[in-house]
Amino acid sequence: MSKIQIEHLYKRYDNAENDTLKDINLEIDDKEFVAIIGPSGCGKSTLLRCFSGLEEVTKGKINVDGKRFDNIPPQKRSIAMVFQDYALYPHMTVYKNMAFNLKISKFSKSEIDSRVKEAAQKLNLTDYLARKPAQLSGGQRQRVALGRAMVRAPEVFLMDEPLSNLDAKLRVSTRQDIIELHKQLGTVTIYVTHDQAEAMAMADKILIMRDGVVQQYGKPEELYDNPRNLFVARFIGSPSMNILKGTLSNKGIFNSGGVNYDLSEFVKKEVLPTDKREIVLGFRPEKVTQVKKSGDNDTAPENSAQKEGFFVLSASKNLAEYMGGHTLVYLKTKDGVNIVTQTPKRIPNDDSHKKLDLYIRNSNIYLFDAKSGLTLQNG
Repeated sequence: MSKIQIEHLYKRYDNAENDTLKDINLEIDDKEFVAIIGPSGCGKSTLLRCFSGLEEVTKGKINVDGKRFDNIPPQKRSIAMVFQDYALYPHMTVYKNMAFNLKISKFSKSEIDSRVKEAAQKLNLTDYLARKPAQLSGGQRQRVALGRAMVRAPEVFLMDEPLSNLDAKLRVSTRQDIIELHKQLGTVTIYVTHDQAEAMAMADKILIMRDGVVQQYGKPEELYDNPRNLFVARFIGSPSMNILKGTLSNKGIFNSGGVNYDLSEFVKKEVLPTDKREIVLGFRPEKVTQVKKSGDNDTAPENSAQKEGFFVLSASKNLAEYMGGHTLVYLKTKDGVNIVTQTPKRIPNDDSHKKLDLYIRNSNIYLFDAKSGLTLQNG
């Protein structure tokens, strides 16, 4: 049983002017898999190192099962850490690499042998125990690093970009190994990655960070469907959310690029300004319901006007990429805003610059405050 609570945690490095971590508050329940994501330098690896004891906490505290954890010496914390670079001893066999920490901790030979062989079996490494790291593939070396952590029987697994050195195919297969291992062991796993798709696929919950500050914490579907702000909305999802910048009037008219869109039947009263406010309108590429040639149909809007129940945007097609199961269509609006749509249909990569009308249901439209970035309305 390992319930983790991080309360008002700050980290500032010596001689630094600003905090690297700022007022981090986080709860992780027993057996949860939590991914920490964010752009480079946001503090995600620093947070992991504070938990492991490799970095001292400047202010705040970490509790595990109600007991203070951040004041325990690193070597006495019941954790195991897997790094990006594997950190295997090249002169040792797989067996000796996995057994090394247990040997230092004075475990008996029989206990070491039992733990190593059990971990090797779970990780499909039994046939490789006599080999050295140079004789293994990248995926196999990563499994050895996982096995070395696993034999310690920790309460918490910490993983810092463990798949970043693997090619795309190996990343997919190895992340499946990690998920399966997590389920088998039933421990808490805290996993740092820069890949939001990886986090979405693996984690029970995701922590999104920016400039040392938590932007949002929750289940993947919560972050995707109900982002707290524009940063989260654009960080989660691939391709990224499309955005249009403009002004919203007190009558519900959204003006972007000189074109008026009537959102009066869609915008909530509390969002309407007394005069005008700058906002950002967003929609996800896969939420474009229809793509039509402009003017092909008598229901197609003239001059990108609002059609009942839909937000309709006119843009010129630049490129279509057929991906097998779907097509990505890259467009540009009259005022030069780049738009991406994702459709299950095959769109021929011809007739470049042809004008198209994109239909997005009002329920799939997001509105954000332009200054704060906070979400004003979701559908």
